Amino acid sequence: MEKKYSSHIALNLIAFYAIVLIAYVGRDFIVPLLFAIILSILIFPIVRFFENILCFNRVIAITLSILIFTFIIFAVFVLIGIQFNDIMDKSDQYYSKIQEQFSHLIKSTERSTGIQTKDIIADEDMKVEHVVKQNSEKILSFITASGSLISDFILTPLYMFFFLLYRNFLISFIYKVTDRFNTRQETRLALKQLYTVQQNYLLGLISVMGIVGVMNSVGLLILGIDYPFFFGFLGALLLLIPYIGIIIGSLLPAIIALATKDSYWYAIGVIAIFGFIQILEGNVITPKITGTKVSLNSFASILVLVLFSMLWGISGMILALPVSASLKVIFDHTNNFKHIGFLLGNADDKYFNSKAKNRLRIWKKIRKKKTK
Repeated sequence: MEKKYSSHIALNLIAFYAIVLIAYVGRDFIVPLLFAIILSILIFPIVRFFENILCFNRVIAITLSILIFTFIIFAVFVLIGIQFNDIMDKSDQYYSKIQEQFSHLIKSTERSTGIQTKDIIADEDMKVEHVVKQNSEKILSFITASGSLISDFILTPLYMFFFLLYRNFLISFIYKVTDRFNTRQETRLALKQLYTVQQNYLLGLISVMGIVGVMNSVGLLILGIDYPFFFGFLGALLLLIPYIGIIIGSLLPAIIALATKDSYWYAIGVIAIFGFIQILEGNVITPKITGTKVSLNSFASILVLVLFSMLWGISGMILALPVSASLKVIFDHTNNFKHIGFLLGNADDKYFNSKAKNRLRIWKKIRKKKTK
């Protein structure tokens, strides 16, 4: 019995290692495919609207929906590019002001440390252009680590088109594959839950990003930071990268505040506002809109975020939560992996309370026996 159990664990570990290896080696193929599946679920209500309400042909409805979605994404990136270009045009001015700010800070500690100001801020190696040149290879490898961006932008809409076009055919294929494991009713329930989880996550995320973008922008306006709406909604857009995105989003306006304001407190204020809004987003805004972001506990969310980022880079960070939430649904409907689905799920307070009550009841019984 023990040998059989040990061999079962060994086979599972080998299978897990093989899946991870395939996912890493085939990332340029798998990542666009996963993005296409998730985005197809997002725009499916639009496709259904065109098909049912406007009575469009399926091909026309799908094409029009993808074109609208692509135009929106393209417009967002164009606006971001224009603003970044405007900021970069003022980069020399910002650099000189930041240099001046740091000179005051360094002079205040110069007497006690013996560090000369010119050794730190006047060094040519400290200039932005030199830093970029010296680390250009690292920057390039970081950008390309998540896969080919060109292939993602070309293949993802193509995959989306065929997923939406052959959706009924693909569902029938899933039924045939799962016939030996589950009844058709159980498979239908699992598919419905998968669709609901992804819809709740995606639509909820868009709503939360809009609310957080407005709150960020208002906070930056109050502080008088340049480009408040750009940085506010950029920080909201970076919510696509859980936990880490808001940190990156707060650093950019903090640097601008450091370069344009006379006090360091403005930069600290930017970080404080973004941090406060992040706490509101995680504990108030998101739960009110979507109930929970995804049906994963916080510890599991952080673990999958780290693992997926190691596997697929930035794309992995974006895909970590929706993919893991889908895997949890699949695990919950598979007898051999229900325990993993339970481990990934939210820890219900009722579960802990019932366990605590049971322990208290056992402790009281033991105490009564001892008193007798």
